[in-house]
Amino acid sequence: MVKVGLTGGIGAGKSEVSRLLASYGAVIVDADRIAREVVEPGTPGLAAVVEEFGAGVLAPDGTLDRPKLGGIVFADPERLKALNAIVHPLVGARSAELEASAGPDAVVVHDVPLLAENGLAPLYDLVIVIDAAPQTQLDRLVRQRGMTEDEAKSRMAAQATREQRLAIADLVIDNDGPLAELEPQVREVWERLRNR
Repeated sequence: MVKVGLTGGIGAGKSEVSRLLASYGAVIVDADRIAREVVEPGTPGLAAVVEEFGAGVLAPDGTLDRPKLGGIVFADPERLKALNAIVHPLVGARSAELEASAGPDAVVVHDVPLLAENGLAPLYDLVIVIDAAPQTQLDRLVRQRGMTEDEAKSRMAAQATREQRLAIADLVIDNDGPLAELEPQVREVWERLRNR
């Protein structure tokens, strides 16, 4: 088994790289998806978030109101730490379960947005960083995700810097250009992973 950590700043293109790697046969362990699962209605995770932040972070249907919670935690580093202290252990446990269920010859790619921030690089055989210029990230967040410029800058500021991510990279995929330039890079990385 090859354990890979995949990271990059918000809007850098991790989702697209994960999708491509999965299409080639990688087992993807998506920390963001798991982070949503562990706070679904009826979970201990959601109960802990409500206990910490109050019932105001719930939508009328009882699900977590992510934009409202995001507005709280991305404006206050201490509140973000409190949220991470609840969610990260739950995500870690579920990620370990998924990895354990992969075969011995699998390439397991852990898609972890906060890999650099949480010092997780040593957990992986190698780390792939999806790199894009901050202006590219900002443009994608505003244009593709409908964020205001201030919201996008706030999210970006809550993450590691580009330099901090590149410092932990074993492999870098440049995603500053169009999608057509991304696919050949990902295919080349996949071949390297399969040959390990």
